[in-house]
Amino acid sequence: MAGRDTPELAEAAAAGGADVVELGFPFSDPLADGPVIRRAAERALAEGMRTSACLECLRRVRERVAVPLVPMTYASLLDAYGWGRFADDVREAGGSSLIVADLPAGDHPELRRVQLVAPTSTDERIALAAARTDGWLYLVTLAGTTGPRSDLSPALAGLVERTRRLAPSTLLYAGFGISTPEHATAAAALADGVVVGSRALEAADDGPPALERYVRSLRTALDTLS
Repeated sequence: MAGRDTPELAEAAAAGGADVVELGFPFSDPLADGPVIRRAAERALAEGMRTSACLECLRRVRERVAVPLVPMTYASLLDAYGWGRFADDVREAGGSSLIVADLPAGDHPELRRVQLVAPTSTDERIALAAARTDGWLYLVTLAGTTGPRSDLSPALAGLVERTRRLAPSTLLYAGFGISTPEHATAAAALADGVVVGSRALEAADDGPPALERYVRSLRTALDTLS
């Protein structure tokens, strides 16, 4: 989540082996997110992290990190800021793509972004999202909000199978509920990669070295699959 310490934390995540860094632009009512990310958004908003400040934070992260940077937010923020203006300013600040968590694939097709699909998505929606996604599809592994879980969602295998059938050439990254190296390897054995948010934010609360160690534990586990 964009905040004062974000450049140092992003640098730590990249040093730990992250291939992509997702940067949350806080929103006051993040419907897809659980308590960990909600608290992080509340802290960021209390620090004054509005859209312009988040874009400046993105710019400072880009100065320190070479991996792709993907801001994630909600459609209301773009409504307020301006859709085209937001996309242009994200690119100018160093963003590689966007995730708009509550924006259906059929809306604003001109906006270049990573699309999300879930176990509840129809085949038609999966095919549309795959056709319009920017580089890869974000597979939401479960019905519910983000946050650590004790077990990997059993719905992931079926979602991967359907999506590979409908979009065989699209990269699939699985997220929501992935928090341990064991979760990461189990998910990556099905998909092409994993997205970890809430547990990474928990590690980040203990500072950049703790986040780097956590990301490295995931990277080490995933490298065993190579």
